[in-house]
Amino acid sequence: MSGRRRRGRAGKAVAAAVAVLAAAGAGAAALGFDLTSLGRPAEAEPTEAAPQTAEVTRQTLTETVTAAGDLDYGDAVALGCRLNGTITGLPAVGDAIGRGEELYAVDDRPVILMYGSLPAYRSLFPGVEGDDVEQFEENLAELGYGGFTVDDEYTTKTAAAVEEWQEDLGLDETGTVDLGRIAYAPAEIRVDAVEAALGSQTGPGTAVLDYTGLDKVVTVQVDLDDQELVVIGEPVRITLPDGTEATGTVTASETVTVEGESSDPDAESETVLEVTVAADDASVFDGLDQAAVDVGFAGDSAEDVLTVPVEALLGLAEGGYGLELATGETTEVIAVETGLFADGRVEVSGEGLEAGASVVVPS
Repeated sequence: MSGRRRRGRAGKAVAAAVAVLAAAGAGAAALGFDLTSLGRPAEAEPTEAAPQTAEVTRQTLTETVTAAGDLDYGDAVALGCRLNGTITGLPAVGDAIGRGEELYAVDDRPVILMYGSLPAYRSLFPGVEGDDVEQFEENLAELGYGGFTVDDEYTTKTAAAVEEWQEDLGLDETGTVDLGRIAYAPAEIRVDAVEAALGSQTGPGTAVLDYTGLDKVVTVQVDLDDQELVVIGEPVRITLPDGTEATGTVTASETVTVEGESSDPDAESETVLEVTVAADDASVFDGLDQAAVDVGFAGDSAEDVLTVPVEALLGLAEGGYGLELATGETTEVIAVETGLFADGRVEVSGEGLEAGASVVVPS
């Protein structure tokens, strides 16, 4: 039994190149003389080399739809200041900053990075309760401070641990976390751009820096006609500039509008799906900076079908395609129906064709 799984795509069809071999024979007459008259034995007739063959296999064949992508650190996120004062310390572009480390300084006092998805939106002090309290306490505990229970209640025990933390940072030991003293990001960050300048005045809403994650990712723009190919969490194939292949995973996608080329007055904007892909092993991108790479998405799939190399197909005089089956020292050409083309192989079916058979592959 065979089954085909289609991942519907309106519009484009993926082109498959089929190598068709046409064979022709011709006779030739040779002129010469009898070598035996010179006392030399006649040369033996050359022996025809055995044809190159490949095995018919039964497998699941999956089409790969390739899209061009750009390698970088992904979209940058802006980080602003919530404190009034003067910028006295800034990181450098490319710096990596982790939990508990200084992002920048205002009035010679550090603003600290913590990990979490909930932005800081108020000061924290004894009696305050909420998810933001628990998020902060989780970070405080991860930094090695204790004596309190990690929960959604900011208690006097939490305040005591905060005083110890503030002392280590050179801050006033108030036990209160002022709004703007900490900023949250999902994980360790890389400084992508610095927006503020040393000595500049700052206040709520002032842009200070932009950041990204540490790992490089691939950003791909996919036509909306092909959006069903994109599934968050699904594996993809990444091809690097030198041809090396690596596995990756779709991590995010969003619909965006791409403006036309400014140099072309007739160019129109286009709505596409912007897809983010992460490599399963981030080290494959080491040494690459803003490179162009290809991403292969799984397209149509044919399950449990017979396949042969595309090069094994023959163009038949009466039309259609055939295969030259090799059995022992003899061969036989049979007509076949073709199906899905993928990864250099083609789905085939025909009378007398079965897995394990040998087909001639023209060299």
